[in-house]
Amino acid sequence: MSDHHGHTHSHPHSHPHSHSHTHPHAHEVDPVTRAAADASASDKDLTPRELSRRRLLRAAGVTGAVTVGFSGMLGVTPAMADEAGRGRGQDGHGHGGRGVRHWLAGDHHIHTQYSSDGQYTVMDQARHAAAYGLDWLVITDHGGATHARLGVDLVNPDIRAARAELKDTLIFQGLEWNIPAAEHGTVFVAPGKNEVEVLKQFENDYDGSVRNARDNTPQNEALAVAGIQWLGRQKDRRRVEDALFLANHPARNGIDSPHEVRAWRDADPRIAVGWEGAPGHQAAGIRAGYGPGDARGGYGNSAGPSSFPGYPPESYRSWGGFDFYTATVGGLWDSLLAEGKAWSISANSDSHRNWGDTSRRPNGSDSARFDRDGRYGDPVYAGQVNLELGDFWPGMYSRTHVGASARGYTAVMRGIREGRIWVDHGNLVKNLDVRLVASGRGRGEETLGGTLTAKRGSRLELVVTVTAQDVPNWGMFLPRLNRVDLIRGAVDPAHADSDHDKLTAPDTRVVVQTDTSGRTGTFTLRHDLGVLEEAFYVRLRGTDGNRQQPGYLGPRIDPAGPAIDVVGDADPWLDLWFYTNPIWVLPVR
Repeated sequence: MSDHHGHTHSHPHSHPHSHSHTHPHAHEVDPVTRAAADASASDKDLTPRELSRRRLLRAAGVTGAVTVGFSGMLGVTPAMADEAGRGRGQDGHGHGGRGVRHWLAGDHHIHTQYSSDGQYTVMDQARHAAAYGLDWLVITDHGGATHARLGVDLVNPDIRAARAELKDTLIFQGLEWNIPAAEHGTVFVAPGKNEVEVLKQFENDYDGSVRNARDNTPQNEALAVAGIQWLGRQKDRRRVEDALFLANHPARNGIDSPHEVRAWRDADPRIAVGWEGAPGHQAAGIRAGYGPGDARGGYGNSAGPSSFPGYPPESYRSWGGFDFYTATVGGLWDSLLAEGKAWSISANSDSHRNWGDTSRRPNGSDSARFDRDGRYGDPVYAGQVNLELGDFWPGMYSRTHVGASARGYTAVMRGIREGRIWVDHGNLVKNLDVRLVASGRGRGEETLGGTLTAKRGSRLELVVTVTAQDVPNWGMFLPRLNRVDLIRGAVDPAHADSDHDKLTAPDTRVVVQTDTSGRTGTFTLRHDLGVLEEAFYVRLRGTDGNRQQPGYLGPRIDPAGPAIDVVGDADPWLDLWFYTNPIWVLPVR
Protein backbone atom coordinates (compact mmCIF):
# COMPACT_ATOMS: atom_id res chain seq x y z
CA MET A 1 0.00 0.00 0.00
CA SER A 2 1.43 3.38 -1.00
CA ASP A 3 0.41 6.66 0.56
CA HIS A 4 0.19 9.96 -1.24
CA HIS A 5 3.80 10.71 -0.34
CA GLY A 6 4.97 7.61 -2.17
CA HIS A 7 5.85 5.70 0.99
CA THR A 8 5.29 1.97 0.92
CA HIS A 9 3.82 0.01 3.82
CA SER A 10 4.00 -3.75 4.06
CA HIS A 11 1.02 -5.96 4.79
CA PRO A 12 2.34 -8.74 6.99
CA HIS A 13 -0.11 -11.48 7.78
CA SER A 14 1.07 -11.89 11.35
CA HIS A 15 2.04 -9.47 14.09
CA PRO A 16 2.26 -9.33 17.85
CA HIS A 17 -1.51 -9.08 17.88
CA SER A 18 -1.95 -12.39 16.10
CA HIS A 19 -0.34 -15.72 16.53
CA SER A 20 -1.74 -18.53 14.46
CA HIS A 21 -5.24 -18.17 13.10
CA THR A 22 -7.42 -20.39 11.02
CA HIS A 23 -10.16 -18.66 9.06
CA PRO A 24 -12.75 -20.15 6.73
CA HIS A 25 -12.57 -19.01 3.15
CA ALA A 26 -15.44 -16.60 2.56
CA HIS A 27 -16.33 -18.35 -0.70
CA GLU A 28 -16.95 -21.57 1.21
CA VAL A 29 -20.62 -21.95 2.10
CA ASP A 30 -21.11 -21.78 5.85
CA PRO A 31 -23.12 -24.54 7.58
CA VAL A 32 -26.17 -22.34 8.19
CA THR A 33 -26.39 -21.37 4.52
CA ARG A 34 -25.76 -24.95 3.40
CA ALA A 35 -28.61 -26.20 5.56
CA ALA A 36 -30.92 -23.40 4.43
CA ALA A 37 -30.21 -24.14 0.76
CA ASP A 38 -30.77 -27.90 1.12
CA ALA A 39 -34.00 -28.45 -0.80
CA SER A 40 -34.40 -31.93 0.70
CA ALA A 41 -34.92 -30.45 4.20
CA SER A 42 -38.33 -29.05 5.09
CA ASP A 43 -38.78 -25.82 7.04
CA LYS A 44 -39.68 -27.74 10.20
CA ASP A 45 -36.32 -29.54 10.08
CA LEU A 46 -34.36 -26.29 10.35
CA THR A 47 -33.17 -24.36 13.38
CA PRO A 48 -34.56 -20.79 13.77
CA ARG A 49 -31.35 -19.35 12.33
CA GLU A 50 -31.34 -21.76 9.38
CA LEU A 51 -35.00 -20.99 8.70
CA SER A 52 -34.26 -17.26 8.79
CA ARG A 53 -31.47 -17.79 6.24
CA ARG A 54 -33.80 -19.81 3.99
CA ARG A 55 -36.37 -17.01 4.10
CA LEU A 56 -33.61 -14.60 3.13
CA LEU A 57 -32.70 -16.69 0.09
CA ARG A 58 -36.32 -16.92 -0.99
CA ALA A 59 -37.01 -13.20 -0.43
CA ALA A 60 -33.87 -12.14 -2.29
CA GLY A 61 -34.55 -14.48 -5.21
CA VAL A 62 -30.97 -15.76 -5.11
CA THR A 63 -31.46 -19.33 -3.99
CA GLY A 64 -28.92 -20.45 -6.57
CA ALA A 65 -26.31 -18.03 -5.26
CA VAL A 66 -24.71 -20.59 -2.98
CA THR A 67 -23.64 -22.54 -6.04
CA VAL A 68 -22.30 -19.59 -8.03
CA GLY A 69 -19.86 -18.04 -5.58
CA PHE A 70 -22.08 -15.41 -3.99
CA SER A 71 -22.70 -16.96 -0.59
CA GLY A 72 -20.61 -14.18 0.90
CA MET A 73 -23.16 -11.66 -0.33
CA LEU A 74 -25.57 -12.97 2.28
CA GLY A 75 -23.67 -10.85 4.75
CA VAL A 76 -24.89 -7.65 3.13
CA THR A 77 -28.54 -8.63 3.08
CA PRO A 78 -30.13 -7.41 6.30
CA ALA A 79 -32.94 -9.98 6.17
CA MET A 80 -30.50 -12.62 7.41
CA ALA A 81 -30.78 -11.06 10.83
CA ASP A 82 -34.34 -11.78 11.73
CA GLU A 83 -37.46 -11.87 9.63
CA ALA A 84 -38.33 -12.59 6.03
CA GLY A 85 -40.64 -9.60 5.87
CA ARG A 86 -37.88 -7.07 6.41
CA GLY A 87 -37.75 -6.09 2.76
CA ARG A 88 -41.23 -4.65 2.63
CA GLY A 89 -41.44 -0.89 2.60
CA GLN A 90 -43.89 1.37 4.30
CA ASP A 91 -46.60 0.58 1.74
CA GLY A 92 -46.12 -3.16 2.32
CA HIS A 93 -45.00 -3.89 -1.22
CA GLY A 94 -41.29 -3.23 -1.15
CA HIS A 95 -41.61 0.38 -2.33
CA GLY A 96 -40.83 3.60 -0.55
CA GLY A 97 -38.11 3.56 2.09
CA ARG A 98 -37.81 -0.21 2.48
CA GLY A 99 -39.28 -0.07 5.98
CA VAL A 100 -37.89 3.40 6.87
CA ARG A 101 -40.59 5.65 8.29
CA HIS A 102 -38.38 7.72 10.61
CA TRP A 103 -34.80 8.93 10.59
CA LEU A 104 -33.87 9.02 14.26
CA ALA A 105 -30.68 10.75 15.42
CA GLY A 106 -28.72 9.21 18.27
CA ASP A 107 -25.47 8.44 20.06
CA HIS A 108 -24.35 4.99 21.28
CA HIS A 109 -21.31 6.06 23.36
CA ILE A 110 -22.01 8.13 26.49
CA HIS A 111 -20.52 8.03 30.01
CA THR A 112 -21.86 9.08 33.40
CA GLN A 113 -20.80 9.25 37.04
CA TYR A 114 -20.70 5.44 36.98
CA SER A 115 -17.49 5.63 34.87
CA SER A 116 -14.22 6.18 36.72
CA ASP A 117 -13.39 9.04 34.33
CA GLY A 118 -16.95 10.36 34.01
CA GLN A 119 -18.90 13.00 35.89
CA TYR A 120 -22.53 13.53 34.88
CA THR A 121 -25.74 11.91 36.02
CA VAL A 122 -27.79 9.87 33.57
CA MET A 123 -30.41 12.62 33.62
CA ASP A 124 -27.76 15.25 32.81
CA GLN A 125 -26.71 13.37 29.70
CA ALA A 126 -30.22 12.40 28.62
CA ARG A 127 -31.66 15.91 29.04
CA HIS A 128 -28.81 17.46 27.09
CA ALA A 129 -29.14 14.80 24.37
CA ALA A 130 -32.84 15.56 24.03
CA ALA A 131 -32.21 19.32 24.01
CA TYR A 132 -29.60 18.93 21.25
CA GLY A 133 -32.07 16.98 19.12
CA LEU A 134 -31.30 13.30 19.72
CA ASP A 135 -34.07 10.73 19.59
CA TRP A 136 -32.11 7.87 21.18
CA LEU A 137 -28.96 7.32 23.24
CA VAL A 138 -27.03 4.53 24.93
CA ILE A 139 -25.45 4.88 28.38
CA THR A 140 -22.10 3.06 28.12
CA ASP A 141 -20.11 3.31 31.32
CA HIS A 142 -16.71 1.65 31.32
CA GLY A 143 -16.56 -2.06 31.94
CA GLY A 144 -14.29 -3.27 34.70
CA ALA A 145 -14.28 -4.78 38.17
CA THR A 146 -16.12 -1.93 39.92
CA HIS A 147 -18.69 -1.55 37.17
CA ALA A 148 -19.31 -5.30 37.02
CA ARG A 149 -19.68 -5.48 40.79
CA LEU A 150 -21.76 -2.33 41.34
CA GLY A 151 -22.24 -0.05 38.37
CA VAL A 152 -24.43 -2.22 36.13
CA ASP A 153 -27.00 -2.54 38.90
CA LEU A 154 -26.75 1.02 40.21
CA VAL A 155 -27.18 2.82 36.89
CA ASN A 156 -30.36 0.97 35.91
CA PRO A 157 -32.77 2.83 38.24
CA ASP A 158 -31.35 6.12 36.94
CA ILE A 159 -31.93 5.00 33.36
CA ARG A 160 -35.48 3.92 34.14
CA ALA A 161 -36.14 7.26 35.84
CA ALA A 162 -34.83 9.10 32.77
CA ARG A 163 -37.05 6.99 30.52
CA ALA A 164 -40.07 7.95 32.63
CA GLU A 165 -39.15 11.65 32.62
CA LEU A 166 -38.17 11.93 28.94
CA LYS A 167 -40.86 9.88 27.29
CA ASP A 168 -39.96 10.98 23.77
CA THR A 169 -36.32 9.91 24.12
CA LEU A 170 -35.22 6.29 23.81
CA ILE A 171 -32.59 5.54 26.48
CA PHE A 172 -30.75 2.22 26.25
CA GLN A 173 -28.58 0.63 28.90
CA GLY A 174 -25.26 -0.67 27.67
CA LEU A 175 -21.61 -0.66 28.65
CA GLU A 176 -18.24 0.05 27.11
CA TRP A 177 -16.71 -3.38 26.68
CA ASN A 178 -12.97 -3.84 27.17
CA ILE A 179 -12.69 -6.15 24.17
CA PRO A 180 -10.27 -8.98 25.01
CA ALA A 181 -6.97 -8.44 23.14
CA ALA A 182 -8.33 -5.26 21.54
CA GLU A 183 -9.86 -1.79 22.04
CA HIS A 184 -13.22 -0.79 23.47
CA GLY A 185 -16.69 -1.37 22.11
CA THR A 186 -20.31 -0.53 22.78
CA VAL A 187 -22.54 -3.42 23.88
CA PHE A 188 -26.21 -2.72 24.52
CA VAL A 189 -29.50 -4.56 24.76
CA ALA A 190 -33.17 -3.82 24.33
CA PRO A 191 -34.91 -2.76 27.55
CA GLY A 192 -36.60 -5.54 29.46
CA LYS A 193 -36.68 -7.48 32.67
CA ASN A 194 -33.31 -9.15 31.96
CA GLU A 195 -31.32 -6.15 30.69
CA VAL A 196 -29.24 -5.82 33.86
CA GLU A 197 -28.81 -9.57 34.33
CA VAL A 198 -27.58 -10.11 30.76
CA LEU A 199 -25.21 -7.12 30.74
CA LYS A 200 -23.79 -8.09 34.13
CA GLN A 201 -23.21 -11.70 33.13
CA PHE A 202 -21.62 -10.61 29.86
CA GLU A 203 -19.26 -8.21 31.63
CA ASN A 204 -18.20 -10.72 34.27
CA ASP A 205 -17.62 -13.49 31.73
CA TYR A 206 -16.18 -11.64 28.72
CA ASP A 207 -14.75 -8.25 29.70
CA GLY A 208 -11.01 -8.06 29.05
CA SER A 209 -10.35 -6.08 32.21
CA VAL A 210 -12.49 -8.23 34.49
CA ARG A 211 -11.02 -11.43 33.03
CA ASN A 212 -7.43 -10.09 32.84
CA ALA A 213 -7.56 -10.80 29.11
CA ARG A 214 -6.13 -7.64 27.54
CA ASP A 215 -2.93 -9.20 26.17
CA ASN A 216 -2.69 -10.09 22.51
CA THR A 217 -3.05 -13.83 22.59
CA PRO A 218 -5.14 -16.27 20.53
CA GLN A 219 -6.97 -17.27 23.70
CA ASN A 220 -8.02 -13.69 24.40
CA GLU A 221 -9.05 -13.11 20.80
CA ALA A 222 -11.17 -16.26 21.06
CA LEU A 223 -12.76 -14.91 24.24
CA ALA A 224 -13.92 -11.80 22.35
CA VAL A 225 -15.47 -13.98 19.65
CA ALA A 226 -17.14 -16.12 22.32
CA GLY A 227 -18.61 -13.00 23.94
CA ILE A 228 -20.26 -11.92 20.69
CA GLN A 229 -21.63 -15.42 20.14
CA TRP A 230 -22.94 -15.50 23.71
CA LEU A 231 -24.90 -12.29 23.07
CA GLY A 232 -26.42 -13.94 20.01
CA ARG A 233 -27.58 -16.86 22.11
CA GLN A 234 -29.27 -14.52 24.59
CA LYS A 235 -31.20 -13.03 21.71
CA ASP A 236 -32.10 -16.46 20.34
CA ARG A 237 -33.25 -17.63 23.77
CA ARG A 238 -35.22 -14.39 24.22
CA ARG A 239 -33.53 -13.46 27.47
CA VAL A 240 -33.31 -10.07 25.77
CA GLU A 241 -35.23 -9.00 22.73
CA ASP A 242 -32.11 -7.73 21.00
CA ALA A 243 -28.39 -7.05 21.48
CA LEU A 244 -25.74 -5.20 19.45
CA PHE A 245 -21.99 -4.62 19.48
CA LEU A 246 -20.05 -1.83 17.72
CA ALA A 247 -16.31 -1.22 18.04
CA ASN A 248 -15.32 2.16 19.47
CA HIS A 249 -12.47 4.43 18.27
CA PRO A 250 -10.97 1.48 16.34
CA ALA A 251 -7.81 3.14 14.95
CA ARG A 252 -6.85 5.06 18.09
CA ASN A 253 -4.14 2.66 19.25
CA GLY A 254 -3.84 0.39 16.22
CA ILE A 255 -4.71 -2.71 18.25
CA ASP A 256 -7.93 -3.66 16.43
CA SER A 257 -6.21 -5.76 13.80
CA PRO A 258 -8.00 -6.53 10.51
CA HIS A 259 -8.36 -10.24 11.24
CA GLU A 260 -9.95 -9.48 14.62
CA VAL A 261 -12.50 -7.11 13.08
CA ARG A 262 -13.42 -9.78 10.54
CA ALA A 263 -13.59 -12.41 13.26
CA TRP A 264 -15.98 -10.27 15.33
CA ARG A 265 -18.24 -9.69 12.38
CA ASP A 266 -18.19 -13.33 11.31
CA ALA A 267 -18.83 -14.55 14.88
CA ASP A 268 -22.42 -13.33 14.59
CA PRO A 269 -23.28 -10.66 11.98
CA ARG A 270 -26.56 -9.98 13.78
CA ILE A 271 -24.67 -8.78 16.85
CA ALA A 272 -21.35 -7.39 15.60
CA VAL A 273 -22.50 -4.77 13.11
CA GLY A 274 -19.94 -1.97 12.84
CA TRP A 275 -17.64 0.60 14.36
CA GLU A 276 -17.36 4.30 15.11
CA GLY A 277 -16.58 5.86 11.75
CA ALA A 278 -15.92 9.04 13.68
CA PRO A 279 -14.80 8.92 17.33
CA GLY A 280 -15.93 11.19 20.13
CA HIS A 281 -13.68 13.73 21.90
CA GLN A 282 -14.06 16.04 18.89
CA ALA A 283 -13.52 19.20 20.97
CA ALA A 284 -10.04 18.02 21.98
CA GLY A 285 -8.50 19.51 18.84
CA ILE A 286 -9.60 23.09 19.58
CA ARG A 287 -6.46 25.17 19.99
CA ALA A 288 -5.17 26.06 23.46
CA GLY A 289 -6.72 29.11 25.06
CA TYR A 290 -10.04 28.36 23.41
CA GLY A 291 -9.88 24.60 23.97
CA PRO A 292 -7.62 21.77 25.14
CA GLY A 293 -5.09 22.12 22.29
CA ASP A 294 -4.88 18.34 22.02
CA ALA A 295 -5.59 15.73 19.33
CA ARG A 296 -9.01 15.75 17.71
CA GLY A 297 -10.88 12.61 18.69
CA GLY A 298 -8.12 11.73 21.13
CA TYR A 299 -6.18 10.40 18.13
CA GLY A 300 -2.72 11.53 19.17
CA ASN A 301 -0.99 8.20 19.64
CA SER A 302 1.57 6.13 17.80
CA ALA A 303 2.26 2.44 17.29
CA GLY A 304 3.01 0.39 20.39
CA PRO A 305 4.10 -3.20 21.00
CA SER A 306 0.52 -4.44 20.70
CA SER A 307 -0.28 -2.53 17.51
CA PHE A 308 -0.76 -4.20 14.16
CA PRO A 309 2.42 -3.36 12.19
CA GLY A 310 0.60 -3.07 8.88
CA TYR A 311 -1.03 0.20 9.98
CA PRO A 312 0.86 3.33 8.84
CA PRO A 313 1.71 6.24 11.17
CA GLU A 314 -1.07 8.31 9.60
CA SER A 315 -3.69 5.88 10.87
CA TYR A 316 -3.17 7.13 14.43
CA ARG A 317 -4.64 10.53 13.49
CA SER A 318 -8.20 11.47 12.64
CA TRP A 319 -8.90 12.72 9.13
CA GLY A 320 -11.54 15.43 9.04
CA GLY A 321 -12.61 14.13 12.44
CA PHE A 322 -13.13 10.60 11.08
CA ASP A 323 -11.28 7.41 11.89
CA PHE A 324 -8.58 6.51 9.34
CA TYR A 325 -10.19 3.13 8.61
CA THR A 326 -13.37 4.92 7.49
CA ALA A 327 -11.89 8.11 6.01
CA THR A 328 -9.56 6.29 3.60
CA VAL A 329 -11.36 5.56 0.34
CA GLY A 330 -10.32 2.04 -0.62
CA GLY A 331 -9.10 1.35 2.92
CA LEU A 332 -10.06 -1.16 5.59
CA TRP A 333 -13.79 -0.29 5.71
CA ASP A 334 -14.03 -0.60 1.95
CA SER A 335 -12.13 -3.89 2.03
CA LEU A 336 -14.92 -5.34 4.18
CA LEU A 337 -17.65 -3.90 1.97
CA ALA A 338 -15.92 -5.24 -1.14
CA GLU A 339 -16.07 -8.72 0.37
CA GLY A 340 -19.83 -8.36 0.72
CA LYS A 341 -19.61 -8.00 4.49
CA ALA A 342 -22.03 -5.55 6.08
CA TRP A 343 -20.17 -3.24 8.47
CA SER A 344 -21.78 0.01 9.59
CA ILE A 345 -20.34 3.32 10.75
CA SER A 346 -21.48 5.65 13.51
CA ALA A 347 -20.53 9.05 14.94
CA ASN A 348 -20.69 9.61 18.70
CA SER A 349 -19.75 11.99 21.49
CA ASP A 350 -17.92 9.61 23.86
CA SER A 351 -19.00 12.23 26.38
CA HIS A 352 -17.15 12.08 29.70
CA ARG A 353 -16.61 15.73 30.68
CA ASN A 354 -17.69 18.41 28.27
CA TRP A 355 -16.02 21.49 26.79
CA GLY A 356 -17.45 24.74 28.11
CA ASP A 357 -19.01 23.09 31.17
CA THR A 358 -19.50 24.92 34.47
CA SER A 359 -19.76 21.88 36.76
CA ARG A 360 -17.27 19.63 38.53
CA ARG A 361 -17.23 16.51 40.65
CA PRO A 362 -18.06 17.20 44.30
CA ASN A 363 -15.29 17.33 46.88
CA GLY A 364 -14.24 13.93 48.11
CA SER A 365 -15.09 12.15 44.86
CA ASP A 366 -11.74 10.46 44.59
CA SER A 367 -10.90 7.10 43.05
CA ALA A 368 -11.02 5.25 46.37
CA ARG A 369 -14.55 6.45 46.98
CA PHE A 370 -15.52 5.54 43.42
CA ASP A 371 -14.19 2.00 43.91
CA ARG A 372 -16.13 1.74 47.15
CA ASP A 373 -19.42 3.24 45.93
CA GLY A 374 -19.34 2.40 42.23
CA ARG A 375 -20.06 6.03 41.34
CA TYR A 376 -19.07 9.63 41.89
CA GLY A 377 -21.33 12.03 43.72
CA ASP A 378 -23.61 14.25 41.66
CA PRO A 379 -21.73 17.13 39.99
CA VAL A 380 -21.88 20.61 41.51
CA TYR A 381 -21.54 24.14 40.12
CA ALA A 382 -17.88 25.12 39.70
CA GLY A 383 -18.30 28.85 39.29
CA GLN A 384 -16.22 28.99 36.09
CA VAL A 385 -16.23 27.78 32.50
CA ASN A 386 -13.87 24.90 31.74
CA LEU A 387 -12.40 25.14 28.22
CA GLU A 388 -9.81 22.41 28.76
CA LEU A 389 -12.23 19.52 28.36
CA GLY A 390 -12.34 17.62 25.05
CA ASP A 391 -15.91 16.34 24.71
CA PHE A 392 -19.21 17.69 23.44
CA TRP A 393 -22.63 16.96 24.92
CA PRO A 394 -24.46 14.18 23.07
CA GLY A 395 -26.02 15.60 19.91
CA MET A 396 -24.19 18.92 20.10
CA TYR A 397 -21.75 17.98 17.33
CA SER A 398 -21.96 14.30 16.24
CA ARG A 399 -25.09 12.48 15.12
CA THR A 400 -25.86 8.94 13.95
CA HIS A 401 -29.08 8.90 11.91
CA VAL A 402 -30.88 5.54 11.87
CA GLY A 403 -33.71 4.64 9.54
CA ALA A 404 -36.40 2.93 11.60
CA SER A 405 -39.82 1.52 10.85
CA ALA A 406 -41.20 2.94 14.09
CA ARG A 407 -40.13 5.17 16.96
CA GLY A 408 -39.15 2.41 19.34
CA TYR A 409 -36.24 0.57 20.91
CA THR A 410 -36.22 -2.56 18.79
CA ALA A 411 -36.94 -0.56 15.64
CA VAL A 412 -33.80 1.52 16.23
CA MET A 413 -31.73 -1.59 16.90
CA ARG A 414 -33.08 -3.25 13.78
CA GLY A 415 -32.31 -0.13 11.73
CA ILE A 416 -28.72 -0.19 13.01
CA ARG A 417 -28.39 -3.89 12.20
CA GLU A 418 -29.78 -3.33 8.70
CA GLY A 419 -27.28 -0.54 8.08
CA ARG A 420 -29.88 2.18 7.56
CA ILE A 421 -27.38 4.78 8.72
CA TRP A 422 -25.84 8.11 7.77
CA VAL A 423 -23.72 10.26 10.07
CA ASP A 424 -22.76 13.91 10.18
CA HIS A 425 -20.83 16.51 12.15
CA GLY A 426 -22.03 19.98 13.06
CA ASN A 427 -25.52 19.48 11.53
CA LEU A 428 -23.97 19.78 8.07
CA VAL A 429 -27.21 18.78 6.32
CA LYS A 430 -30.77 18.64 7.54
CA ASN A 431 -31.76 15.41 5.85
CA LEU A 432 -30.65 12.83 3.28
CA ASP A 433 -32.66 10.35 1.26
CA VAL A 434 -30.67 7.88 -0.86
CA ARG A 435 -32.26 5.39 -3.26
CA LEU A 436 -30.75 3.04 -5.80
CA VAL A 437 -33.31 2.32 -8.51
CA ALA A 438 -33.30 -0.43 -11.15
CA SER A 439 -35.28 -0.19 -14.38
CA GLY A 440 -35.39 -1.91 -17.74
CA ARG A 441 -34.86 -5.68 -17.45
CA GLY A 442 -35.39 -5.56 -13.68
CA ARG A 443 -37.25 -3.18 -11.41
CA GLY A 444 -36.82 -2.35 -7.74
CA GLU A 445 -35.13 0.03 -5.37
CA GLU A 446 -33.14 0.02 -2.15
CA THR A 447 -31.93 2.52 0.39
CA LEU A 448 -28.91 2.70 2.72
CA GLY A 449 -27.74 -0.65 4.08
CA GLY A 450 -29.73 -2.68 1.61
CA THR A 451 -28.91 -5.03 -1.23
CA LEU A 452 -30.73 -4.47 -4.50
CA THR A 453 -31.08 -7.67 -6.52
CA ALA A 454 -31.81 -7.09 -10.20
CA LYS A 455 -31.37 -8.88 -13.50
CA ARG A 456 -28.17 -8.39 -15.43
CA GLY A 457 -28.70 -5.68 -18.02
CA SER A 458 -30.95 -3.61 -15.74
CA ARG A 459 -30.39 0.14 -15.83
CA LEU A 460 -29.34 1.63 -12.50
CA GLU A 461 -29.72 5.14 -11.14
CA LEU A 462 -28.75 6.56 -7.75
CA VAL A 463 -31.15 9.25 -6.58
CA VAL A 464 -29.89 11.44 -3.72
CA THR A 465 -32.26 13.97 -2.18
CA VAL A 466 -30.54 16.50 0.07
CA THR A 467 -32.28 18.93 2.38
CA ALA A 468 -29.81 21.73 3.03
CA GLN A 469 -29.42 22.98 6.57
CA ASP A 470 -31.57 26.06 7.23
CA VAL A 471 -30.99 26.68 10.93
CA PRO A 472 -27.74 27.43 12.77
CA ASN A 473 -25.94 24.54 14.44
CA TRP A 474 -24.69 24.54 18.04
CA GLY A 475 -21.54 26.34 16.91
CA MET A 476 -24.01 29.20 16.23
CA PHE A 477 -23.52 29.36 12.45
CA LEU A 478 -25.34 27.99 9.42
CA PRO A 479 -23.27 25.18 7.86
CA ARG A 480 -23.08 25.00 4.07
CA LEU A 481 -22.69 21.81 2.06
CA ASN A 482 -20.04 22.44 -0.59
CA ARG A 483 -19.71 19.07 -2.33
CA VAL A 484 -21.08 15.52 -2.43
CA ASP A 485 -18.83 12.62 -3.48
CA LEU A 486 -20.02 9.33 -4.93
CA ILE A 487 -17.79 6.36 -4.05
CA ARG A 488 -18.10 3.05 -5.89
CA GLY A 489 -16.45 -0.32 -5.34
CA ALA A 490 -16.56 -3.75 -6.95
CA VAL A 491 -17.75 -6.68 -4.85
CA ASP A 492 -16.22 -10.14 -5.11
CA PRO A 493 -16.84 -12.35 -2.07
CA ALA A 494 -14.41 -14.92 -3.48
CA HIS A 495 -11.59 -12.51 -2.64
CA ALA A 496 -12.40 -12.78 1.06
CA ASP A 497 -9.98 -15.64 1.43
CA SER A 498 -7.57 -16.57 4.20
CA ASP A 499 -5.91 -13.12 4.08
CA HIS A 500 -7.88 -11.76 7.02
CA ASP A 501 -5.33 -8.97 7.47
CA LYS A 502 -6.18 -7.40 4.12
CA LEU A 503 -6.34 -3.59 4.36
CA THR A 504 -7.44 -2.29 0.98
CA ALA A 505 -10.09 -2.55 -1.72
CA PRO A 506 -8.17 -1.62 -4.89
CA ASP A 507 -11.30 -1.33 -7.05
CA THR A 508 -12.97 1.29 -4.83
CA ARG A 509 -12.64 4.98 -5.70
CA VAL A 510 -14.42 8.34 -5.87
CA VAL A 511 -16.21 8.33 -9.23
CA VAL A 512 -18.20 11.58 -9.14
CA GLN A 513 -17.74 14.86 -7.26
CA THR A 514 -20.76 17.19 -7.36
CA ASP A 515 -20.54 20.89 -6.50
CA THR A 516 -23.45 21.81 -4.23
CA SER A 517 -22.19 25.21 -3.09
CA GLY A 518 -24.93 27.81 -2.83
CA ARG A 519 -27.77 25.29 -3.05
CA THR A 520 -30.56 25.68 -0.52
CA GLY A 521 -33.82 23.97 0.31
CA THR A 522 -34.34 20.43 -0.96
CA PHE A 523 -32.59 19.34 -4.15
CA THR A 524 -31.94 16.07 -5.93
CA LEU A 525 -28.72 14.66 -7.41
CA ARG A 526 -29.07 11.88 -9.98
CA HIS A 527 -26.25 9.53 -10.97
CA ASP A 528 -26.53 7.15 -13.91
CA LEU A 529 -24.70 4.01 -12.75
CA GLY A 530 -24.98 2.29 -16.10
CA VAL A 531 -26.10 -1.24 -16.91
CA LEU A 532 -25.80 -3.89 -14.22
CA GLU A 533 -23.23 -6.54 -15.07
CA GLU A 534 -21.34 -7.35 -11.85
CA ALA A 535 -21.91 -6.90 -8.11
CA PHE A 536 -20.85 -3.55 -6.64
CA TYR A 537 -21.69 -1.05 -3.92
CA VAL A 538 -21.96 2.72 -3.67
CA ARG A 539 -21.69 5.08 -0.74
CA LEU A 540 -21.67 8.87 -0.30
CA ARG A 541 -19.61 11.51 1.46
CA GLY A 542 -20.21 15.25 1.77
CA THR A 543 -18.17 18.22 3.00
CA ASP A 544 -18.29 21.93 3.74
CA GLY A 545 -15.13 22.15 1.62
CA ASN A 546 -12.99 23.94 4.20
CA ARG A 547 -10.20 21.36 4.53
CA GLN A 548 -9.27 18.66 2.04
CA GLN A 549 -6.33 16.84 0.50
CA PRO A 550 -5.77 13.85 -1.78
CA GLY A 551 -6.73 10.64 -0.04
CA TYR A 552 -4.17 8.42 1.65
CA LEU A 553 -4.11 6.01 -1.31
CA GLY A 554 -3.52 8.84 -3.77
CA PRO A 555 -5.50 11.27 -5.97
CA ARG A 556 -6.44 8.60 -8.52
CA ILE A 557 -8.49 6.91 -5.78
CA ASP A 558 -9.61 10.03 -3.90
CA PRO A 559 -8.70 13.43 -5.39
CA ALA A 560 -10.01 15.56 -2.52
CA GLY A 561 -10.76 13.75 0.70
CA PRO A 562 -10.61 14.86 4.32
CA ALA A 563 -7.30 16.30 5.50
CA ILE A 564 -5.30 14.72 8.29
CA ASP A 565 -5.99 16.59 11.53
CA VAL A 566 -3.21 18.62 13.11
CA VAL A 567 -2.63 17.88 16.78
CA GLY A 568 -3.28 21.03 18.78
CA ASP A 569 -5.02 22.91 15.97
CA ALA A 570 -8.05 21.08 14.57
CA ASP A 571 -11.18 23.12 15.30
CA PRO A 572 -13.99 20.66 14.57
CA TRP A 573 -16.49 23.39 13.65
CA LEU A 574 -14.31 24.44 10.71
CA ASP A 575 -14.24 20.97 9.12
CA LEU A 576 -17.62 19.26 8.65
CA TRP A 577 -18.43 16.04 6.79
CA PHE A 578 -21.23 13.54 6.37
CA TYR A 579 -20.86 9.87 5.40
CA THR A 580 -23.47 7.28 4.45
CA ASN A 581 -23.50 3.54 4.72
CA PRO A 582 -23.39 1.69 1.39
CA ILE A 583 -26.02 0.19 -0.87
CA TRP A 584 -25.02 -3.04 -2.63
CA VAL A 585 -26.23 -4.32 -6.00
CA LEU A 586 -26.31 -8.04 -6.77
CA PRO A 587 -27.03 -9.29 -10.32
CA VAL A 588 -29.23 -12.36 -10.67
CA ARG A 589 -30.19 -14.42 -13.70
